[in-house]
Formats: sequence, structure tokens, C-alpha cells
Amino acid sequence: MRDHTHYHTSGEGHVYQGRYRSFPIQDDAHFCTVCPYVERYALRAGLVASAEQWRWGSLWRWLQPPEPDPKLLSPWPIARFPNWGKRVNVALSEKELSALRRSVARGCPLGDDPAWVESAARRLGIESTLRNRGRPREKNAPQYPIKSPDPFVR
Repeated sequence: MRDHTHYHTSGEGHVYQGRYRSFPIQDDAHFCTVCPYVERYALRAGLVASAEQWRWGSLWRWLQPPEPDPKLLSPWPIARFPNWGKRVNVALSEKELSALRRSVARGCPLGDDPAWVESAARRLGIESTLRNRGRPREKNAPQYPIKSPDPFVR
């Protein structure tokens, strides 16, 4: 535990890694930002040239003429946009990517409206996901190193 804390590796690796992530999403537009992020994973990792080539991903399965039995995927709450495969292959903007990664890592609500994000976090009891990690700094804490006139006091 001490080494993990010292090297900032605690909670990393396949043993500690959470398999699924869940966080509230503000609306359909944000849902359509999250889905390409998920379906583009193999492309982002450099495993394939285009996202629909990854046979173990949901995009490949959705693009099969009739979905094979057993049906493994549930229908989406909204219809997919036309040319969905092309949309998935386009990288997200840096702003979208950083907001999405923060929500994935922290479990905080994903949305553009700060009032909605705060109210969703409050309603679900996950306000801690909006704050920075760790203990807050004291406002009037001394700045180190402190120089003392006494040579024996550090």
C-alpha cells in the first residue's frame, strides 16, 4: 500500500480496474458523444484501421445484416444518426474528450449546464465527484520552507 501510494499507482491495473462505468448523462446529444467514444476504443488503441473492423465491439455487431442470435445488444433509447460508422471514426474534440474522461474517471454527471450537473449530483448523492480529490488546502497555511532565525529549528 505504501509503495502504491508513493508511486501513485494505487487502484491501477487489471486487478483494481472497474469493468463498467456508470455516470448520469444530461441529454441525447451527450449520449451521442459517449457512444462513439465507447465504440471507437479499438481504433483509438491502434488495434484496427476503422472502428467497424473490431469484431468484438458493438459497432461491428450492429452493422451485421440481421443481428445474430442470441441478441446480445439492447436497443438504444434513441435512433442512431445516419452514417453512424463514419461518425464513430471521427475523433472527438479535445473539450469533449476531456469532459468525457473526467466523467468516466470520477463518475460525475456529464453535461454542459453547470446547474444541471450540480443538481444531478445532489439528487443522486454524488457531490463528492465534483470536488477535487484529496484534502482541501488551508487558506492561511504557511508556505514552506520556513526560515527560522534559530539555526536548530527547521
